[in-house]
Amino acid sequence: MATILIFVGLALLAIEVAVLGFSVVILFFIGIGCLLTGVLIFFGILPATLSSALSGVAVLTIASAAGLWKPLKKMQNSVEPEEVTSDLIGHSFVLDSDVSHTQYGLHHFSGIEWKVKSESEIAAGTEVEIVKTEVGELTVAAKRN
Repeated sequence: MATILIFVGLALLAIEVAVLGFSVVILFFIGIGCLLTGVLIFFGILPATLSSALSGVAVLTIASAAGLWKPLKKMQNSVEPEEVTSDLIGHSFVLDSDVSHTQYGLHHFSGIEWKVKSESEIAAGTEVEIVKTEVGELTVAAKRN
């Protein structure tokens, strides 16, 4: 019984971390509960019965969730977003329409219709270069020659 619980606990932890990327946290807590219950049964602290195994897993899962929830949440929130870099930055093209921070234009590139915006007003026919990319959106600036 102890070996099975330890194996199941390790398998759940591996699935949570390696396969799911720590996104379904409940498997992590159940894995810890199974692992600790298996260790307690192995050392004879808990009897090797189905009811004690199920009770141990339930209690230790809840205890690990209660004890680790805040530290894990704090760790998750401490990740700083990184600026996305793109091969499109520096690409030049000529604007088909006027753009500004309030007026968007469109640019067809690589099979996608991109929304084009700028921090300053730029007239149609001006050569611009991409300075920032977001999903479906290009931020451009007038190209300096």
